[in-house]
Amino acid sequence: MEVRIFMMKGIVQLCFIILLGVGINLVPAPDGLSCEAWIFFSIFLCVVIGLIVEPFPPAFIGLLGVVTASLFKIGPLVSAGNIASGPQIISWSLSGFSNGTVWLIFVAFMFASGFEKTGLGKRIAFFLVKKLGRRSLGLGYAIAFADLLLAPIMPSNTARSGGTIFPIIRHIPMLYDSSPDKNPRKIGAYITWVALATTCVTSSMFLTALAPNILAIDLIKTVGIESPSWGEWFFLFLPVGLILVLAIPLITYLIYPPTIRKSRDVPEWAREELRKMGAMNRKELTMILLFFIALLLWIFGDFLQINATIAALSVLSFMIILNILNWNDILTNKSAWNVLVWFGTLVTLSGGLQNVGFLDWLAHHITDIISIFSPHVILLLMLLAFYLIHYFFASITAHVTALLVLFIATAKGIPGMDIQLLTYLLLYSIGLMGIITPYGTGPSPIWYGLGYVSATRFWSLGAIFGMLFLLLLLFVGTPWIKLWT
Repeated sequence: MEVRIFMMKGIVQLCFIILLGVGINLVPAPDGLSCEAWIFFSIFLCVVIGLIVEPFPPAFIGLLGVVTASLFKIGPLVSAGNIASGPQIISWSLSGFSNGTVWLIFVAFMFASGFEKTGLGKRIAFFLVKKLGRRSLGLGYAIAFADLLLAPIMPSNTARSGGTIFPIIRHIPMLYDSSPDKNPRKIGAYITWVALATTCVTSSMFLTALAPNILAIDLIKTVGIESPSWGEWFFLFLPVGLILVLAIPLITYLIYPPTIRKSRDVPEWAREELRKMGAMNRKELTMILLFFIALLLWIFGDFLQINATIAALSVLSFMIILNILNWNDILTNKSAWNVLVWFGTLVTLSGGLQNVGFLDWLAHHITDIISIFSPHVILLLMLLAFYLIHYFFASITAHVTALLVLFIATAKGIPGMDIQLLTYLLLYSIGLMGIITPYGTGPSPIWYGLGYVSATRFWSLGAIFGMLFLLLLLFVGTPWIKLWT
């Protein structure tokens, strides 16, 4: 009976969302925007609302959005006045599943399974709890500092947070009897949010901590802007980065606190459990070796010309060959396949927004509106627009490619604009903006998919921390940048 009521509630909510989309389409498309772009925007907006309300699982909502856009034959990049052909539609519909980041997220779940099946994840979790588990806040700082140490040498935050930290951290809540279905707020939700928020900050802190950072400095050269060196990038963001890395565990502790604050017994219990586990076995040692091979390939991938996703898939293959995992473990990992479908469809939909011309129209429209203001106000509004438009993207790389040069080129034509300052602010916002949605950056769907933080809470925390990050960037970063440039 309860299942039937739940299903009916979901159908009613879905019908309401569909009616909202139909209502949007009854309004004429704004000037300069094609009818196809307006329809696609309404579909994307309905998908976002569906992800917040969750009448059905998020992966299905994303899939439904792609199917709907495909039925309307909109989404692929086609020349003006032409309708997408059947092959173009199917190629676009499945494009998200050929995205390297999507598969890197998938492999991160498999790495986590390897840590779990061998017992290595539990062993490391017991060790962390033994050393730092007396206070929940201590665990928060341990997670933050671990990400900070890895960030300069790992240009993929998905590999860093999702592939390295996630497989270890996911075991800690269970030691405190905290799971997504039972006592999620006890500690699981707290460390989940600390992990994600920290990796967004460290992604902006180092030039080499996020692949789109490197792409961005190449792109700004095309509009005549001198790119910063690794040291300049780090130094000019240093005050903002340090404040946020030190503040995130504490702020999360205050506004989204774990229900267990301290425990004298748990560290002693963890010590005893470690003693019972005994010495590491062969599979644990093999998992450590494979893990470090993946880590080295991620660190030196650019030098070796090995893509991070290919490196991860290679290590996963060896995990199967060496019997760390078997093929049935891959097939039965529902969380991994769920995230693969969910994130793959969102990457497709966000690419469609660019293809139909909606994002170009939005960016130009914003700059037209703000051109009446003073250069200082325009700078603020452009930064805010660039940051918030990320709600429409499931890929930071796509966001940077689509809009960074457009915003900077537009700003260069505004008399009195401090182009250098705007450029630095836009560059530093690239990593930070990943916090605002459950799909905003590679690790987001991994931590969200863990299930400790509900959809509604995830969106609200994203908005709070997103604005906090932006305010620190403006009020601490701006004077610091102006002082040294």
